Amino acid sequence: MMIRRVPPLLVLCLGLAALPGCSWFGNWDGKQSSLDAERRVVNATVDQTPEGLYAAGVEALQARRFPAAVDYFDQIEREHPYSTWATNAKLMSAYAEYQRNRYTEAIGALDRFIQLHPAHRDIAYAFYLRALSYYEQIADAQRDQRTTEQALAALQDVVNRFPDTAYARDARLKIDLGRDHLAGKEMNVGRFYQRQRLYAAAIGRFRRVVEEYQTTNHVPEALHRLTEIYLTLGLTEEARKSASVLGHNFPGSPWYQDSYALLVAGAERAPEDRPGLVRRAWNWVF
Repeated sequence: MMIRRVPPLLVLCLGLAALPGCSWFGNWDGKQSSLDAERRVVNATVDQTPEGLYAAGVEALQARRFPAAVDYFDQIEREHPYSTWATNAKLMSAYAEYQRNRYTEAIGALDRFIQLHPAHRDIAYAFYLRALSYYEQIADAQRDQRTTEQALAALQDVVNRFPDTAYARDARLKIDLGRDHLAGKEMNVGRFYQRQRLYAAAIGRFRRVVEEYQTTNHVPEALHRLTEIYLTLGLTEEARKSASVLGHNFPGSPWYQDSYALLVAGAERAPEDRPGLVRRAWNWVF
């Protein structure tokens, strides 16, 4: 499960006195006019100074009223753009957008924050939150992985800029997961080509997994698929090389046992009820 980190600014502001307010949207009739009217009522009870609006935004975040929080922080930017609270409000607004799963809006706000405030004390968090906003959008391996590539680039940016921070440590873990997604996509495409007997295309996909995603758990299967295809094409020596690399690096893998059974007469394949077989079979069919 994704752990959503609370920005340092919010932690520092949790001690602010709670301001009067009411629950938004409780009896909302779905009309924008009613929503605007309720906002005016709520705002009328809030101190309209930058400090008051900021405190109201923090309170809304604590109550998980993220649209309200965005409104308060954005109001600071509109009405008090030169106050010391306006800069912090930009970052908090982006955080609220992230919490409400509006990742495109969060990324846009963070891009502006980073461009305008490159020396801000929380700039590392801004880069990290931007990377998370991409990472949250990663689709499963069956779909287009453009967002995964964007997430990896953003996460790597965090690692490069702030290598000794907790943000970088978490980014490195997420990079590994993102690379596993990309390798999974290559495997799905490779299996499809193999089923269609488009062996040259399949070889290209499986070789890419072996060469570019060496740290992922897809490599053993990729080497086994290469062994299968080479044998199908009558390239026995190439098949032996792939199986040899598989056996050297993953000697206990059931994929190596399967490859060995293809090359050595009388050798047995790995048990059919081994873990992961159902998932692999599903991928092979679909």
